[in-house]
Amino acid sequence: MVVWVAERAKQSGAKAVVVATDDTRILEAIQQYGHQGVMTKPNHASGTDRIAEVALLKNWPDDAIIVNVQGDEPLIEASLIVEVATTLSANSEAVMATACHAITNKVDFLNPNVVKVVLDAKGNALYFSRAPIPYPRDAFAIELELPLNLPAYRHVGIYAYRARFLKQYATMQPSEIEQIECLEQLRVLHHGYKIAVSISHNAPAAGVDTQEDLDYVRNVMR
Repeated sequence: MVVWVAERAKQSGAKAVVVATDDTRILEAIQQYGHQGVMTKPNHASGTDRIAEVALLKNWPDDAIIVNVQGDEPLIEASLIVEVATTLSANSEAVMATACHAITNKVDFLNPNVVKVVLDAKGNALYFSRAPIPYPRDAFAIELELPLNLPAYRHVGIYAYRARFLKQYATMQPSEIEQIECLEQLRVLHHGYKIAVSISHNAPAAGVDTQEDLDYVRNVMR
């Protein structure tokens, strides 16, 4: 699965694709297929912390844009990787960029495993949460259906960073809200930085979190 993610990442046209792992089995698998890997510490609290270590080891230039593609996203589109990198490149105020897409049904809106994001007028993140936000108080008082004009967005777990900020992130203390929600990006907002968010019009394929997800991906691959 990780090898397939690396192949998808290469299709984005990135200058380099590096797999960061703390498992020798993953390192051996990706090297077998000709990909570059880096062994990292086993005690990182998040993927961003792990990539921050790689940025320091590689000594990438401060203005280099690095995209964090999760290893459990074998169906990720290369265009989405390009999209978040381009979003960050175009926004000098933001230190990070990510993506989202519209939520159109109440099941996803109420599901705590579907992370939601609320945006400001410039398209930057105001907050990420597992709770249903923004909460349509008046509409839900009548019936539990999503209003047609509700700006509800599902966060897609892909991030772009400038190497300069990754080096800062490694020194930032985790925030209480990050630990409560189990969402690493909240550390960035807590410390006062901006995250630019691209609204994608096509929902990306699901990652592999369950056996059912794995079965689905295997069928697609076949």
